Amino acid sequence: MHATNTSAGDRAWDGSYKHRRPPRFLRVAPDSPTRLLRTAQQSQCSDCGNHIEWYDRTSGHNPIPLHPHELPATAVPPHQRWHVDTGIAHPSGDGSPWCRVRHRALCPATPAEPTSSSTMDALRRSLALTSRRLQDTGHFTPLPPSCADPPTPDTAAPDARPVVQFLCLRYLAPGPLEQIPCVAQTRARNRCPRPVLDPDALPGIWILAPLHPDHDPGHLPLNELWLALYDLTHLPYSEQLRWRAQRCTAHATAPDAADIARTTWEPFNPRTHHQHIRHHLPAPPHPARQGRG
Repeated sequence: MHATNTSAGDRAWDGSYKHRRPPRFLRVAPDSPTRLLRTAQQSQCSDCGNHIEWYDRTSGHNPIPLHPHELPATAVPPHQRWHVDTGIAHPSGDGSPWCRVRHRALCPATPAEPTSSSTMDALRRSLALTSRRLQDTGHFTPLPPSCADPPTPDTAAPDARPVVQFLCLRYLAPGPLEQIPCVAQTRARNRCPRPVLDPDALPGIWILAPLHPDHDPGHLPLNELWLALYDLTHLPYSEQLRWRAQRCTAHATAPDAADIARTTWEPFNPRTHHQHIRHHLPAPPHPARQGRG
């Protein structure tokens, strides 16, 4: 016999709890196309407050928020059907009688599409009641109209999103080099606060490269055909992989640490990212002052 603060009715004959489930340990499958934990993909809609689940698309960019539950495929228009396979969202049905729906098609804060079915309209009304209940209890506060549409990264200043080259490919950074955050998860289950750019690691160099790599630099006399980018191709292969994984130096050698967010690199496209193209090298952070003779 030993002292305990719990009643005898809460424990079985062997001393274990009757109504307590064993803890579940989240792990990243080796064959998973994403390193995100399942719980890290859950979020809350900033417009209505209802639960959503983020999934990566087949292209690997711009994750999409889906409704957490499946709906009958017959009640969803074909162009609004989604299915999830190995953690990736596909914009079509998979032939099963069930499908997923994009949250925007059900969000009560957005106007309903005329092609929505009665089942989707009923679910929209249910989400509207949940949104109103969250607001009345103080668990959700919608954004004011002035902050409802924050500026997207594409409309930011060109200097805020430089072009970075590593692994023989060019990517558009999500922000200034000093502010690119690490996507690893700490032991406290928070996002790592360290940036990817480490002043103690090997630095990259700013260079002027042809805007189109397949062109001969000797036949590009115009300045508009040159691109200023942060080159990392001279660094070791392991260092370039660290930048590609968007991890700090502390989590670069921690394969057991999962990612709490997805990487935010965008493959650079001169046509769609023309507002971020710079034709001149940035000025050094501390320019040397020349004394007067």
